[in-house]
Amino acid sequence: MSTLSDLHFHNEEAAYAFVEAELWPNGPVCPKCNETKRVGKLGGKSTRIGAYKCYACRKPFTVKVGTIFEDSHIPMRIWLQAIYLLSSSKKGISSNQLHRTLGITLKSAWFLSHRIREAMREGGLAVPMGGEGSSGVVEADETFIGRKRGVKVRRGGAHKHAVLSLVERGGKVRSVHVDDVKASTLVPIVNENIAKEARVMTDDAATYYQKLDGFASHETVNHSAEEYVRGDVHTNTVEGYFSIFKRGMKGVYQQCDERHLHRYLAEYDFRYNNRVALGVDDKQRATEALRGAKGKRLTYRAAGGKEEVTDEGQA
Repeated sequence: MSTLSDLHFHNEEAAYAFVEAELWPNGPVCPKCNETKRVGKLGGKSTRIGAYKCYACRKPFTVKVGTIFEDSHIPMRIWLQAIYLLSSSKKGISSNQLHRTLGITLKSAWFLSHRIREAMREGGLAVPMGGEGSSGVVEADETFIGRKRGVKVRRGGAHKHAVLSLVERGGKVRSVHVDDVKASTLVPIVNENIAKEARVMTDDAATYYQKLDGFASHETVNHSAEEYVRGDVHTNTVEGYFSIFKRGMKGVYQQCDERHLHRYLAEYDFRYNNRVALGVDDKQRATEALRGAKGKRLTYRAAGGKEEVTDEGQA
């Protein structure tokens, strides 16, 4: 039986119950005053689904308050379908495809997908990569994608958006949209995100990585001399991640405004960090994305909603 045949994908009350179980594992919490005991569920035919009342601050609320769902008129069951589709598609799913599949407007599909990407984004302090309990090897590399507005096409990547990715072998990836690929920009990011006991591996074509210091080792391969692997020294893992990212961005989304690139990176990082090889299936991945919805409200204006049609192609 298909996962999408589960009751919470089709029944609104079941959808609310499913979301409440994930976001309120210990029972309902008032978003205004954090009360947990003097809270009651509202009933009655005219009462909206999932409504509660806090008898400490006298305010009504639902599980949507303070999440990516707040102020959305899209049914919760449609939200859950969208989260599952975006989480389970290896290369992503375009706003146009969501619009056709879910039967919502293109504008709603665009905004909904950006809210879901916001839920996928890592929150809190990030643990340094390559530390205890990991393989101890972190690959670092940069790539270029898209095109900057108002910048003429030039040789190299000066007219494109720069992305730095750090991949822990057998583990997770962390990607950052950077202004440039100068040592003054990249080295602090690498130093802040990689544990000092890690082995760092890069391509030696980039001179800025030569300024890396303080790690267990910094080993390189020389791609310009057609050296791609030397023992266990290579950057094939991070390049494999870039391959997935670029195939998705070019084949599914086709174009991306610079203001939104960090959310698309969050989407691809999230799926990679919750992949089957790490023991996470599609259903678990979608549930993990749902758990990230809490505390990440995103308004249409903050998402840059005026230009939703130009942000993606017509895939």
